[in-house]
Amino acid sequence: MDSTLPGASAGPPGSEPRREYVSRQAARQAEVARLDQQDRWIANARLLVVAAGGLLYWLLPGRPPALAAAAAAALVFLGLMIAHDRVLVARRRVARAVAWYTAGLARIDGTWAEGAGGGDTGERFADAAHPYAQDLDLFGKGSLFELLCTARTAAGRQTLARWLLAPAPPAEVRARQEAVRELRGRLDHREQLALLAEEVSAAVEPGPLVAWAGRPPELPSPLVRLLVLGLGLSTLAALVAWGAASGVGPLPFLVLVIAVLLVQRHFQASARRITGPVDRLSEELAVLARILLRLERDDFASPRLRELQAALGCGGAPSAGPDAPSPALSNDTMSASAAIAALGRRVHALDTGRNQLLAPLTFLALWTPQLAWVIEAWRVRHGAGAARWLGAVGEYEALDALAAYAYEHPDDVFPQITETAEIAETGPCFDGEGLTHPLLPASSAVRNDVHLGQDAPRVLIVSGSNMSGKSTLLRTVGINTVLALAGAPVRAHRLRLSCLALGATLRIQDSLLLGSSRFYAEITRLRQLVALAEGPLPLLFLLDEILHGTNSHDRRIGAEAVIRGLLGRGALGLCTTHDLALAAVVPSLDGQAANVHFEDHLEDGRLRFDYKMREGVVTKSNALELMRAVGLEV
Repeated sequence: MDSTLPGASAGPPGSEPRREYVSRQAARQAEVARLDQQDRWIANARLLVVAAGGLLYWLLPGRPPALAAAAAAALVFLGLMIAHDRVLVARRRVARAVAWYTAGLARIDGTWAEGAGGGDTGERFADAAHPYAQDLDLFGKGSLFELLCTARTAAGRQTLARWLLAPAPPAEVRARQEAVRELRGRLDHREQLALLAEEVSAAVEPGPLVAWAGRPPELPSPLVRLLVLGLGLSTLAALVAWGAASGVGPLPFLVLVIAVLLVQRHFQASARRITGPVDRLSEELAVLARILLRLERDDFASPRLRELQAALGCGGAPSAGPDAPSPALSNDTMSASAAIAALGRRVHALDTGRNQLLAPLTFLALWTPQLAWVIEAWRVRHGAGAARWLGAVGEYEALDALAAYAYEHPDDVFPQITETAEIAETGPCFDGEGLTHPLLPASSAVRNDVHLGQDAPRVLIVSGSNMSGKSTLLRTVGINTVLALAGAPVRAHRLRLSCLALGATLRIQDSLLLGSSRFYAEITRLRQLVALAEGPLPLLFLLDEILHGTNSHDRRIGAEAVIRGLLGRGALGLCTTHDLALAAVVPSLDGQAANVHFEDHLEDGRLRFDYKMREGVVTKSNALELMRAVGLEV
């Protein structure tokens, strides 16, 4: 399963990602065509063998020659069936590789969010109360999560979502950056991980599995298990004896069936609690085992990746320090991948017992209670390692997702994160050059420089006409901050920033269900941002059209008070406005603020925007022109 596909290679260092993807996709498509040809050839050969065997059986005189011809045809047909199955499996796998490179090309070309069948949107991680998740399009269709997420497991997806929702400390960001740099060029490795399973959902949820693995034993002693096993075997033996006409009547069998029914009923609830959290997850557990095996066997240089290996008990640099022993895997020497694979086989056996043909016999043999004991034995033996293994897999997949993004966007740079001591001395900063939004096509996105804090103003009041780029600037600053503090490269020529808390008001809406107006929702979010500014991290605030739900007089007084209060708490940020009266507050903020603007111009009767940020206050508005453009008489 993990062998390299035809045409795979590491690629020359610094090779252009799109060219490499196109080359590999073409190689996989050629392999699909070759396997399609084999599929057709074997299918035709099977028909010929059936026809030839039937013809020979009819033509050959005498029974022995005819039977020999039929047997030979059957053997050849069986061999062709086995070969055909292998070709079909290989064809599906290579077709998945074609699809994987197609998705990669869509991410590179900026078409990844178009149409159906895109990546994981992560909508289950969205939280309306989060201070920036909805405002910055972290989750949902066309979101940052959909662009980034290539994880195969629920643990990986949860870890990536968690990294996007909360900033990491500087040392942690640098450790992730180093790991991402190491994983970035491992294209063969990512392809092989992506092809581990076909249509396998990320159903192994870390929380329930870890809770299940850590529960104390529920079933009684091994002696009771032996008695139950003996009852199951005795019941089957009584059935055979009755059916063999050996003189044994049905009475022993019927008595034992009643005993089986009582035992099934007695252990039903306990067996369901033991098997329920892993029931029907054999394929997902197999995928998890293969990812663990890959992580165990790889040779890593970065300390973070070696720590993840150490968490599996398979070498690497333990997180407790260079002289600390690797954590024990479990009560024996079985590796994490082997242990999870063993659990998968037990779950598969449980599923097999439900087969309609086998179900009557497995019921009589007390198959489900027996498997519950086997699974519980695994839980007792290996359960203590489950949290550690899933945590390692989750972090590894999140790092690999960021590495894929880094490989596919080689012009993006890793930001510099300032130390906490520097914040205490000179204050927080966000110092970016050539910033643009990672969800916009790189070929058409306009870059801007944004400097906040230290030697620059701590707040920018952004004015400008409708659709000129004000809100996009806020989203650009915010989403690059999220990427930077998750350990990913950013869409910029250069970025230096402090470890910042983040808060925004870009997607504030009223709620009929909650009975709150947009203005009330906005001031509630502003109070949340004030509380964040009082926390341990400096706040980067992104306020869009602040307080525009109230009159101009109250808006100016309220907005100035909010901004002044945030600055007094050490925050920095941007605030957009259509109300030019708000731009007049800059002189009163003691040099801590500056006005910037976006503008437009009329060209051939149409409004044109260059989306470039300029110093000062905007001097014109396009509202009337826009109203006329849609046919309103003004």
